[in-house]
Amino acid sequence: MVLRESPFPNCFVEGLHAVGWGLILPCFWFLDRLIAVCMSTSLERTQRHEQECYLHPLKVFFGFILFLALFLVTAPLAFLGFLLWAPLQAARRPFSYHQEPPSRPAPADEGERNLGFEAGANKATFGFATANLCLLPDGIARFNNLGHTQRRATAIGRSIVQGVNRPHIRIFVDSPSSCGTLSPSSSLLPGPSTTSPVSYGATDPAFQPPPQAPPTVKAHSDEDKLTEQSQQQRRPPSPNSNQQGRKGHRNPPRALHTQGVAQRGQAGQDDVPWEVSSLFPANVDILCLEEVFDKRAALKLTNTLGPLFNHILYDVGVYAWQPPGSCSSFKFFNSGLFLASRYPVLEAQYHCFPNGRGEDALAAKGLLSAKVLVGQNQKEKKLVGYFNCTHLHAPEGEGEIRCEQLNMITKWIQEFQATNSKPDEVVVFDMLSGDFNFDNCSPDDSLEQKHSLFEEYRDPCRVGPGQEKPWVIGTLLEQPTLYHEDVRTPENLQRTLEREEPWVGRRIDYILYRESSISKHCQTEIEEFTFVTQLAGLTDHIPVGLRLNVILDSDNAQSEE
Repeated sequence: MVLRESPFPNCFVEGLHAVGWGLILPCFWFLDRLIAVCMSTSLERTQRHEQECYLHPLKVFFGFILFLALFLVTAPLAFLGFLLWAPLQAARRPFSYHQEPPSRPAPADEGERNLGFEAGANKATFGFATANLCLLPDGIARFNNLGHTQRRATAIGRSIVQGVNRPHIRIFVDSPSSCGTLSPSSSLLPGPSTTSPVSYGATDPAFQPPPQAPPTVKAHSDEDKLTEQSQQQRRPPSPNSNQQGRKGHRNPPRALHTQGVAQRGQAGQDDVPWEVSSLFPANVDILCLEEVFDKRAALKLTNTLGPLFNHILYDVGVYAWQPPGSCSSFKFFNSGLFLASRYPVLEAQYHCFPNGRGEDALAAKGLLSAKVLVGQNQKEKKLVGYFNCTHLHAPEGEGEIRCEQLNMITKWIQEFQATNSKPDEVVVFDMLSGDFNFDNCSPDDSLEQKHSLFEEYRDPCRVGPGQEKPWVIGTLLEQPTLYHEDVRTPENLQRTLEREEPWVGRRIDYILYRESSISKHCQTEIEEFTFVTQLAGLTDHIPVGLRLNVILDSDNAQSEE
């Protein structure tokens, strides 16, 4: 079945919905401005203090009066619009789909990567990233010390495009103290600006070392290769930002690190190259975003990312009342999930968590599962991948709810893949990402840390329940300090994360992968894991990225039945 762009079955229903929402929007916008005029971010308060602006109380007073009056005037129209809008939600598919043809030729490195199996090679590489953007209506976002939602949406979209739409360069250090593959940084590239569910288908397919010989640094791009001499450096293992009592130095920026030669020999395949980057990873194939609640912000992101990610699922979730057992309470907001893919979406399915509680129940949080078409191998078998994104229950101290949601996720993913798997397909990856709202170190999250989901999906940052790998960085920023000088720009945040002092933070943003559900002739290995600082000052989370190599057994690369 073709995946329609509109979430409604026909133009008539879509038109009625547009009329209903058009009557609601003015009242909603005035209410949003009413809240926003009374709430200031810490950055705005600092700017007023520096500019010695004393007119702000008058602005708040008259703004409050104006927007309150406009809200009351438009409320009757909004009520009529609500009576029309709410019943139509029963006919709405729980996501909108945006598709557009590629507007640029694929770079050489991208083509070779994506078509590796088709070209007869036995290896292909896929890039994934996830980020929580806090794109709530402006008035509500200000409670998280983030304002100007529409401006942030535009800036975030441009930043993602800037980071992703660049050559993928890898640096190798030939040295006795080499830690393996390194990755470039903004020093090699321009830096960012500071500014009952239903399944649907688509047919569109700085430490000084002892004296030694200076190492040689080789930078390799799939389009061109550079060779240059590096300065003499040794980089010790970095501390675990999520554990107490840590000692050591945070590795310097602009390099992809491993846990060291000695540790690598012991850890084997569990050793993960990683970096802190002021740019999004190059050539991300699938991007999962959370808290894209604002509809206008979602459209801005879609328009900005569309030329790069030609297949986008947005406005994911349900609204208003839903059938008993499918969702809890009335839904004022959608799920906030947003999925952007370079690959055609073959199937997509959304589930709403039925156990939301408190203010979290106002949003239709849940799970979005998608099946994408990667290509075909030489035997003309479809190469497909599964990608799942979610946002779990937020309030602290309610681990039982999150565990129930993890149980649902495991069940829903299994059902989705069982329903949509076909014998003539080769599954090359199975991913799960999102904001889990718990970390792997806090004692209060011990229940979630021991969940069986982590026995199915592998977490590249995790040693076991309650224990992170020594290089892991917390991804949740403290909201009151978002605009402090050491974290407000991508470069400053990058330097802060790499200081000698441990970075204290909770890692609640995850990218997991599963090996048991992919083709038996496929093997996976992590090429790199990235903590991204490019959205500093634009959100209260640190995005993360993962680059996954998929290797097809050479004996079966061309003969898999």
